[in-house]
Amino acid sequence: MTGPGLRERKKQDTRAALAKATLDLVVEHGLAAVTVEQIAARAGVSYRTFFNYFSGKEEALLRPDAADAPFALRLRAQDPALTPLEAARRVLREQLAGLDEDQAGWRQRLTVIAAAPELLPRLMEIGSSAEREMVQALAERTGGDPERDLYPGLLAAALGCAVRVSIGRWHALGESRPLAALFDEAVALLAAGLPVPHTP
Repeated sequence: MTGPGLRERKKQDTRAALAKATLDLVVEHGLAAVTVEQIAARAGVSYRTFFNYFSGKEEALLRPDAADAPFALRLRAQDPALTPLEAARRVLREQLAGLDEDQAGWRQRLTVIAAAPELLPRLMEIGSSAEREMVQALAERTGGDPERDLYPGLLAAALGCAVRVSIGRWHALGESRPLAALFDEAVALLAAGLPVPHTP
């Protein structure tokens, strides 16, 4: 018997197959030369099925795991006794831990993204959307006004920056430590007020 759990797993498998096909084809031929038809054929699904999961090849490359639970939902599930910073850190850490599960794939994806400046507008759009969602969720948790209060916007911007810097360092330096651990280090520095590092 096919239950909801199996259907959901099949959807996740299809999304993963499409994301992998996109990455493989872009590595082989370059972003501009790859079509949705090619991606669907490589993944073994129809052209129309592709658009059940992604709006285009750019999204399939940049947001392969976008089916995760929204940030706001995850933040609401955190212990109310936690500070907004700690609660948000835990949510983002969970999301980054997903990248650690496929380090080779994500390193390859980040290399492709870095070499494709035409992706920058879409990347900025995705980042801005994620930050706005974070601001709304943090304002809800603190009881503040996302439009008038500085705190939710500043915290969201600082955490977003910590994510970007952590990912950049992890990729550029070929860090062996888990990405989530680098993010923890970045947030700890922010929480400490960015103290000047001691030089030997």
